[in-house]
Amino acid sequence: MPTQDSVHILVAGYSFHNKPFYMVEMDGVKNYLLRLQTDGRCRARIGDKMVLIEPGDLLIYSPDQPYELMINEEINPQGELSVESGDYHIFFGGEWIDEWWSKLNRPTRIKVPLNETILGLFRQIVLEQRKIANPYPEILEYYMRILCLETDRLLHEHPATTPRTYMAYKMKHYIEENASLSFKLEDVAAHAGISVSRAVHLFKETFGTSIMQYTLDVRLDMAKERIIFSPMSLETIAETSGFANYTYFHRVFRSRYGTSPRKFRMDNREQI
Repeated sequence: MPTQDSVHILVAGYSFHNKPFYMVEMDGVKNYLLRLQTDGRCRARIGDKMVLIEPGDLLIYSPDQPYELMINEEINPQGELSVESGDYHIFFGGEWIDEWWSKLNRPTRIKVPLNETILGLFRQIVLEQRKIANPYPEILEYYMRILCLETDRLLHEHPATTPRTYMAYKMKHYIEENASLSFKLEDVAAHAGISVSRAVHLFKETFGTSIMQYTLDVRLDMAKERIIFSPMSLETIAETSGFANYTYFHRVFRSRYGTSPRKFRMDNREQI
């Protein structure tokens, strides 16, 4: 007997197609569906049109929403016609899901970054669903809830998804995921597939700050948490938070927080 808080996952998997494939359910698939395009291209019904779906497109369908998927020859990044489409898909339901769905008017398609956060959630749900003997089914439920809420957070962060804002958020997520490493402006721009000058302008226009300033902000936040909660030396924290050397780290930290890293650690650990 399902509880009010239940989440049910009927199917969770990954598919890769290199041959034509077609599926249509005009009366809906009778469950909720999350489908994340990870590779290649296909076409799916959004409203009354068959729309091109590309990597980073997350499709969300309600139980009674018409669903149509067509995988056929599309032009790939090399300019050639090929049949190639990879996706994660989850068919799910439950009373908690009904309540989640009723709280927000969601579009059928949103652009999401193909980072480890979103891919890891899909991957973990698929792995948990495949376990034959699972003494802790609640784990799968919680992963599904997190994925639903993460989807809403991404929707909130991408209120008006356009190719321009998608590229800007793609750069932002790249910085957040690689802040502990050394990278250049060229690396950030290349991740979005645009020139450095366009990347600089687009990032500033979207977020009101520069790429390098945002990188510094992320690195300082990372270092601050490690100073308070980790046993690492200050020199190691500087190195693992993406700073080239401790002298530079010390200078920008004092400029931002008005105190030295060592004093900051002492003051905050007294409060823990």
